[in-house]
Amino acid sequence: MEKEREITGWVMYDWANSGFSSTVVSTFLGPYLAGLIGVLGGTILVFGYAVEAEAFYPYCVSISVMLQVIMLPILGTLADYTPLKKRLMMSFAYIGAISTMLLFFVTVDTIMLGGLLFIIANLAFGAAIVFYNAFLPDITGPDERDSVSSKGFAYGYIGGGSVLFVNLLMFQFMEDTGLAVRLSLASAGVWWLVFAYLFPQQRLVQRETVLKLPEGEKYFTYSIKAFWASLVEMKNKYPVTLFFLVGYLVYNDGIQTVIAVSSIFAVSDVGLSPGTLVQIVLMIQFIAAAGAILFNKLAERIGTRRTLIINLTIWCFTVTSAYAFVNEPWQFWILAVFLGLVLGSSQALSRSLFSQMIPKSRESVYFSLYEVSERGTAWIGPLLFATAVQLTGSSRSAILPLVAFFMFGIVMLYFTDVKRAIIEAGNELPAII
Repeated sequence: MEKEREITGWVMYDWANSGFSSTVVSTFLGPYLAGLIGVLGGTILVFGYAVEAEAFYPYCVSISVMLQVIMLPILGTLADYTPLKKRLMMSFAYIGAISTMLLFFVTVDTIMLGGLLFIIANLAFGAAIVFYNAFLPDITGPDERDSVSSKGFAYGYIGGGSVLFVNLLMFQFMEDTGLAVRLSLASAGVWWLVFAYLFPQQRLVQRETVLKLPEGEKYFTYSIKAFWASLVEMKNKYPVTLFFLVGYLVYNDGIQTVIAVSSIFAVSDVGLSPGTLVQIVLMIQFIAAAGAILFNKLAERIGTRRTLIINLTIWCFTVTSAYAFVNEPWQFWILAVFLGLVLGSSQALSRSLFSQMIPKSRESVYFSLYEVSERGTAWIGPLLFATAVQLTGSSRSAILPLVAFFMFGIVMLYFTDVKRAIIEAGNELPAII
């Protein structure tokens, strides 16, 4: 009973923070900031450099994840050597939630403030996820990982969809679209704050750490040393895990870029209204929840690695179709169905697969490396997209190169020896690999 209570507390953090992903990252903030900059003439001066309206938000995404590259590994190592994993997770969750709530005050006069608040919120979001992911091996056995991880993403997409449903009601009953957007952004922060306090804060259990800080060492400096030592250790002792992580780094960069810029493409190139965009993203949330469960069932039959390869193949088809065929709103609706099917499952299965390939008691530092791959290095795609928009003035031209990210991931997964990686990490083999 206590175990199930903690698992519920864990999966409900996905429910809590996914409003930020669905409402802020995927739906409103990018088009809203671009619209505000459009009022100023289509560009905004940033340190004397004129930035195009559709490029400003992707640049903010890139800056926030570059900062994560610096911070997350240090935080992950710190959590492995101190009983602070839960405290750090919740602290960053509250920072992210409050920063998101403050987006309500972003108007045409405070565009730069909006960019800064997003950078802080996205940085905190990624930092909290490091510790959240590191709880997965604490609360599950090897044969439970895929199902619990998928359940977390399913809860997340349903939670994110619930926030969007509230936002949709606001758009239906409010004449002031700008105010509706600002209230929607703030609502994601309120949702994040309330449910983070009610569930993970109350139910997750902080365990004693196996690793202890060596005598005479300071936490900050030793965290840096331990992180680099972990990189060397992964290269020498767990090469297959490192091989998978490199592949994940690339294909997840593609996923994060699609999440961040799809709303900009939908509004600027396809002509979707903000209200229609909310409806589509709302549909995606619930399809993604079903997709996470569906692909988990497939993984139980054919294995996680093979399922991920199928998943990335669908990603290739989806991105290519967006570039070549999607010009009308009804076509974007169809595209969104395929996007939803693979969105949650690709991330859920990647997380559970990685958790099988890392050594016990080192979860936080290894998941900080994973998070650097998931968010801390997910700046290449947004930067590529923003630069292409800056050069061409069109978001459509920036979409097609993203296919290469998924094709690379397919090749890397094909050559990943999952059984060897699990054995090298000293973990129990699941029934189906």
